[in-house]
Amino acid sequence: MNTRRPPAAPASRPRRPERRASPASPARSDGATRHGLARVLSKAGLCSRTEAARWIQAGRVTVDGRVINNPEFPIVDGRHQVRVDGQPLDAPRRIHLMLNKPRGLVTTAQDEQGRDTVYRCFDGAGLPWIAPVGRLDKASEGLLLFSNDPQWAARLTDPATGPDKTYHVQIDAIPDAAQLQALCTGVEKEGERLRARRATLLRSGEKTAWLEVVLDEGRNRHIRRLLAALDINVLRLVRVAIGQLPMGELGKGAWRELSPHDLDALYAAADGAAAPP
Repeated sequence: MNTRRPPAAPASRPRRPERRASPASPARSDGATRHGLARVLSKAGLCSRTEAARWIQAGRVTVDGRVINNPEFPIVDGRHQVRVDGQPLDAPRRIHLMLNKPRGLVTTAQDEQGRDTVYRCFDGAGLPWIAPVGRLDKASEGLLLFSNDPQWAARLTDPATGPDKTYHVQIDAIPDAAQLQALCTGVEKEGERLRARRATLLRSGEKTAWLEVVLDEGRNRHIRRLLAALDINVLRLVRVAIGQLPMGELGKGAWRELSPHDLDALYAAADGAAAPP
């Protein structure tokens, strides 16, 4: 007689509770494009996304009359009424500035080490929130752009659409033709391919020289690392132009608003497109 028992039926798994939409989130079934609340505030040019998250978590932001504490709360353009401290979310006038950055300032809004930042140059100016468009390290100086227009900034810093950047670099050597060619050929450094679009000798002394170096992309400490790979040290590094926009006679630590002609000059070298209104 066959005494084997039939296999036991598999235990039924507990049924997962149905996921319900958060009461604080609008429905997502209409296919409309949504963006996080912090991003919406940043894109409006009011502040950085990090600062927007702080405002939201502090209860300063309402959506359709209700305080929202979630920086990622989804917003649909034109559908929700967003207010900050009770005021409607009216985008400020778009502003585009150029600064002759002095050496010794860090390119950030707040520095954890308490170092002076580039925003010191704007003290008392009464400007709206602005962010750096690209960066210069603490030891570098020269032309640095600022704006409260994130889309404009993204276009300028995108390697595919952004303009070239020109630097004058003082070095502790007299480079020969092979070294100048090596800067343009490029080197492998820490897993990155570093190169210059163009490198020419401007002038030289007994032990030092000045180069003009043009980059079509900007990596962290790009020129310093590239020259270090050839055993050349940088003594001074000054950005003198972005695209066809020169720093000109702007004094150290001084700034000015870009003119329509300046904006066109920035785009002319990038892709020939006209600047936005």
